[in-house]
This record gives sequence, structure tokens and C-alpha cells, in this order.
Amino acid sequence: MSGAINPGGHLLSAAEVAAWRARMPAAFGPTGEARLWRWVGIAAFLAWLGGTLWWFDVSPQRMWNGLNGLGVIVRLMIPPSPGEQWVEILQGLAESLAMAFLGTAIAATIAIPLGFLGARNVATNMLFRFSLRRLFDGMRGVDQLIWALAYVRAVGLGPLAGVLAIATADIAVLAKLYAEAIENAEKKQAEGIAAAGGSPTLVMRFGILPQVAPIMLGHALYFFESNTRSATILGVVGAGGIGLQIAERIRVRHWDEVAFIIILMVITVMAIDWLSGKLRRRLIGGR
Repeated sequence: MSGAINPGGHLLSAAEVAAWRARMPAAFGPTGEARLWRWVGIAAFLAWLGGTLWWFDVSPQRMWNGLNGLGVIVRLMIPPSPGEQWVEILQGLAESLAMAFLGTAIAATIAIPLGFLGARNVATNMLFRFSLRRLFDGMRGVDQLIWALAYVRAVGLGPLAGVLAIATADIAVLAKLYAEAIENAEKKQAEGIAAAGGSPTLVMRFGILPQVAPIMLGHALYFFESNTRSATILGVVGAGGIGLQIAERIRVRHWDEVAFIIILMVITVMAIDWLSGKLRRRLIGGR
């Protein structure tokens, strides 16, 4: 093709096309160097993927055997059955819900002042804010299950260890999310309260908190839903909840009862999500 049509409808000559190609080569497709780097990236990814599969000893035979074993477990789960100890299952579920609620409530309450202290528009001391943010990073680097193992050794078996593990793991995450929400708050309201003679506490209380309260509530409700699932795993290591019920039934291979507990957990999480959505809409005022 010797020419092209410009936006004005005139045919461009070959020299003009070549000039535009030299001026904006990316507009005419990827350059040779870009294609080369693209293929290098694809080859590096495939090499990394193949090396990882080899390192983890992933083979078609092993995957096929695993799928067959999983199929046997699924067949043994049907039909689900509560078994003879269904009262203990309900007690474990209630314990998990209580752990998730109490742990999330503690974490959200402590994270609110920490979020203000970690926000750039509230804490003006850069060294203090930097140190606090790095503390948040360090706490987030420890998984909830590790906290549960530590608290089981510290306070013993039971739901108290689970509550402390949930609260400790969530404080830093919620504090970081709250700090980011506070930093993105509208400045005019806070400036208006400060200009009227309001103290820094009044500025935070009436200028910033009303703006970020819906976001804080949304994060807390989401973490409550997530912690309901996490409490199941914490019970496996002795931190209370329904996880202990699941571990015992897996140990004796009562897969029908395991399926019943899983279904019960799914229904519970769905109900919590529905209720939290209605609560958010009622408190925030949306339809």
C-alpha cells in the first residue's frame, strides 16, 4: 500500500507515511525490539512455570491420582449427614461466629485511632508516621494461623486464642485501610471546623470521621464475614470453633458429616453477607 488516508480525507504519500512511522513508530504496531522483548518475556514465564512444576513434582500421573482420590471423597460426601453429634456441630458454629464477631470488633475499635495516627493529613510527624506504618507492615506479614499457634501456647486451647489471633491479625490491616480512607477525605470540611476555632480533636470528630465512617463500617463488616471463614481454620490448631469438629471428622473419615458442616458454613457466610449488606444500606442511607 503506497499511501493512507489522513483525518482530513486526503491520501498521504509514501514519504509522508514513512515520516509519520519514524515519528510515532508505536502507532503502526510493535517495533522489532518490542516483539523481541515480548517473546523473551513469554519464554522466561514458560521457563519459570516449567521449573516450578518440576520443583513441586507435578506430573500428569500424580494429578490424575489426586483427582481420582478427590472423586472418591466427593462420592463419600453424598448425601450430607449431620450425624449423631449435630448439637456439637451447632455449638461449634456458634463459637466460630462469636470468635469472628468479637475479634473483628476488637480489631476495628483499636484500628480507628491507629488509622488516624497513621494518616498523613492528621499525623504530621513524618518519622512517627513512617515508624507506625512499618509496624503495620510487620504485623500484616504474620499470618492469622501463626498468631493462633502462638496464642494457643500462651493462653491455652479454646476460643480465646482464636479471638486474640483474629484481632491481632486484623488490627494492622484495618488500620492501614482506615488511614488511607482518612487521607482521601475531603479537606474543606476539616478546614472549615479548624477555621471556626475547633480543636484538632473536633476536626477529626466532626470534619473527618463522618466522611470515613461508612468506609470503616464497610471494611469491618467485610472482615467479619472473612473472619467467619478464618475461624474454621483456626479451630484445626486448637483455637476453638467449628474447625475442631471438621478435623475430628476428617480424621475418622466421616465425609458425609464434613459435607454437612461445609454446607452449613456456606449458608452462614451467605446469610452474614446479606445481613451486612442490609446493615450498610441502612446506616449509610443508600437504597
